[in-house]
Amino acid sequence: MNYIGVDLGGTNISVGLVNEKGKVLERLCVPTLIERGNAAVIEDIKSLCEKLIAASKDKIKSIGIGTPGLVNRTKGEVVLASNLKFENINIKEELGSFAGIDIYVENDANCAAFAEYIFGAAKGHKNSITITLGTGVGGGVIINGKIFTGSFFGGTEIGHMAIVVNGEECTCGRRGCWEAYASATALIRDTRGVAARYPNSAIFNKVGGDIKQIDAKLAFETADEGDEKMIEIIEKYHKYLAVGIANLINIFEPEIVVIGGGISSRGNKLIKPVAAHVDKMVFGGNKTKLAVAKLGNDAGIIGAAMLCKE
Repeated sequence: MNYIGVDLGGTNISVGLVNEKGKVLERLCVPTLIERGNAAVIEDIKSLCEKLIAASKDKIKSIGIGTPGLVNRTKGEVVLASNLKFENINIKEELGSFAGIDIYVENDANCAAFAEYIFGAAKGHKNSITITLGTGVGGGVIINGKIFTGSFFGGTEIGHMAIVVNGEECTCGRRGCWEAYASATALIRDTRGVAARYPNSAIFNKVGGDIKQIDAKLAFETADEGDEKMIEIIEKYHKYLAVGIANLINIFEPEIVVIGGGISSRGNKLIKPVAAHVDKMVFGGNKTKLAVAKLGNDAGIIGAAMLCKE
């Protein structure tokens, strides 16, 4: 038995044929090109799924679609996904029927969390939280082996819990959101700020004064080399990341918090300092484990493919 997982993003539509063990057997990918309109994007999803159905040597059990935004999973409807320009779009209905194949639709971060729970770093833990650190801060919560979506399908927008009153402006329009402090975007912003203020700094010299070249990887690299100003920035970043994680632990008390996204490639260089801060912030003592995600960019496809098991 095989499954199809769709990771629908603002840039690309990635579709994978996944087996029972969570291995991606085949992948197809096309640009999303949202300017063409909703119908064209959905038609691409349908076409890619049809190709994988034809290529599969085994029967396809289900098709799962992970999408950004607010998703009514009961109806298979994207209520709102601003970066896709989707509003009240019932993907399940728009795709039409595939003979004998059930279709599921879920938020993409929830799919990634579910994948880590079934096959990844959270395997064996019924209660887990997976955080993705990238352009923003996303995540999903698994409670007793089930995806927690809240009462109205918009739960666990964890990047938008406020951690600083009247703090940095967030892309959502509010101020002080965790995303505005713990995302890769936030780290890049603060690092470029240091470079702009200190033209003799190591980070400024690394990019020859072109601060637009600064990314998160370079920020960590410069701190690792001993630059004091960048060490301060990274320590501040670790602390802000820990604040949000501690808040989540205090609310949900999961067995494990899994950290994914590009920044998680730091491994123990990220986990150890963040865990040290978290231990000081958790009420009643911290028993929750912190770990790096295992499934990488495949998490969205795998989690979507396995929605029928949720």
